[in-house]
Amino acid sequence: MRTKFIFSLLMAMALIIMSCSDGEGSGSAEGTGTLSVQLTDAPFPYELVAEANVTVYKVEARQVDNDDDSDDDMNDDSSDDTDDSSDDDNYPFITLMEDEIDVNLLELTNGLTQQLAEIDVPAGSYDLIRVYVKGVNVVLTDGTVYDLKVPSGDASGIKVFVDPAITVTSGLSSDLLLDFDVSKSFVAKGNLNTPAGLNGFNFKPVIKASNSSTAGTLSGNVSTVEEEVAVALEGAQISVFAADTLNTTSFSDVDGNYAILGLEAGMYEVVAELDGYLVSDTLDVQIDAANISTQDFILEVDPDATEEETTGDGN
Repeated sequence: MRTKFIFSLLMAMALIIMSCSDGEGSGSAEGTGTLSVQLTDAPFPYELVAEANVTVYKVEARQVDNDDDSDDDMNDDSSDDTDDSSDDDNYPFITLMEDEIDVNLLELTNGLTQQLAEIDVPAGSYDLIRVYVKGVNVVLTDGTVYDLKVPSGDASGIKVFVDPAITVTSGLSSDLLLDFDVSKSFVAKGNLNTPAGLNGFNFKPVIKASNSSTAGTLSGNVSTVEEEVAVALEGAQISVFAADTLNTTSFSDVDGNYAILGLEAGMYEVVAELDGYLVSDTLDVQIDAANISTQDFILEVDPDATEEETTGDGN
């Protein structure tokens, strides 16, 4: 049986543009620096889904003149299209990418990256990314294809606020991570136990931005010991909690490895679990900005699960 694992996509989009020909730019826009934007997706552990496809055909970034305007805009998450429309007119959007790129969000896992572009943008602060997508569909393991409607991403773009705004400094690179939450973006309808029970999916894109200069990565390996030999465990769920609240989850791959990107710096509690094994101890892990923290887990076989299997076999 196919086991669950994290489906993460890392698409490094280092974006850029030539300075505006208009000579009225603000002082912060003198010179250019590199803005790197990466796209990843949160875990999507549906065993019946083989592909979750999108075509990204355009990416834009909004440059703001000062931090005050940026903060006022982003502190009101309910503003959405109504409040943003006036801001869109006040601040320039820079086209970062305008090529059609087909992506199966379930194809790249645990830290694999794909470079899309690397160009220069005017130095300054950027508080909003617009991602334009089309061609969204879900393919089940039995070959069934569901074509999904894009609510706004094909017209006005999926708006991803960057809070706090990311600053691009002349001559330097800045990195931004876009976390495409597949499990929330592709909402299944019907019974998830069998392909025949699924009635389709709704596409409600959820993307979170994190500044790589203030966020870190948690990675590690999950294994067990058999006859004094370490054996990798695929499909183990790693749960990350902040202040007793679930922040995110990941799943180990075929080699037992996992990686969780875009965690804001701070202290977290982490636990690993897998059917047939005892749940690990809850461990405190410190995440540091722009660094990788490592936490491995060694799970012990659950003796109760072993007894149930033996009884089921009639032995």
